[in-house]
Amino acid sequence: MAEANHFHSENRLPKILQIIETPRDGMQGVKEIIPIEKKVEYINILLQCGFDTVEVGSFVSPRAIPQMADTPSVLEALDYSCTKSKIAVLVGNLKGGTKAVEFAQIDQLFYPFSISTTFLRKNLNTTIEEAEETVDSLQNLCLKKNKELVVFLSLAFGDPFGDMWSIDLVHQQIEKLSDKGIKKIPFAETIGNIGQERIFEVFDKILPYFPQIEFGFHTHAIPEMGIAKVDAAYRAGIRRFDTVLGGLGGCPMTGKKMIGNLNLTDLLKYCSLHHIETGLDLKKIEQASKFQLL
Repeated sequence: MAEANHFHSENRLPKILQIIETPRDGMQGVKEIIPIEKKVEYINILLQCGFDTVEVGSFVSPRAIPQMADTPSVLEALDYSCTKSKIAVLVGNLKGGTKAVEFAQIDQLFYPFSISTTFLRKNLNTTIEEAEETVDSLQNLCLKKNKELVVFLSLAFGDPFGDMWSIDLVHQQIEKLSDKGIKKIPFAETIGNIGQERIFEVFDKILPYFPQIEFGFHTHAIPEMGIAKVDAAYRAGIRRFDTVLGGLGGCPMTGKKMIGNLNLTDLLKYCSLHHIETGLDLKKIEQASKFQLL
């Protein structure tokens, strides 16, 4: 990796933090099937909160993630009349992407890529080469259907399965994704076992090379660690964060113990402490926090 200027231009950073609320990620690990009426009512509140994006569901195998089998019905039932939030769904392959792009309500498709061969096999039953081909196919599909493909780099900060990992490998994969026309690449700290020093180091070394890409941070963390991880990513220049109100969820496909998602409340505490604008309607956030989803 050649030398790069490690100065993060404030001019290219969003003035207001971009917060992506991901109820899909919170719900997917819940074994008891949540009634569609509750999902719709809850997400409708989130759509009024002012989030940059709300990830409302996924198009994946219902056998693997039965909680998300009703995503098409949820999309049809939501009220979009009072929201400026972008609508996103997760897809795990071209089949899911082909179904998703037919919904006019959807703005973005999220695809969970990784440089970890073990994680890709566990999560998507695919290889790195096949996943790269899937990215190509999904990108072509999104361009035809006026959608945006957001590619997540899972296990971006280290590999707990013993596969090869280094910042150079991360850099090489970002170059490949950039060459495919991908402009938004959140890094996912999927297992929740990475410390703040590594998070800062990876972002600090990667961001200066790719000013054309919007990077983000998706983390799983025990409550007392969430703010420290946010601080590491923010200091390195990240202005896009994924959250789940209440910290519900985690990745059920890793074979590891699930650790909850970054709690929106923790991110808001950090923003309040450092006088960072979020653009969120705190009254609506409070209303959503009181909703009995389970």
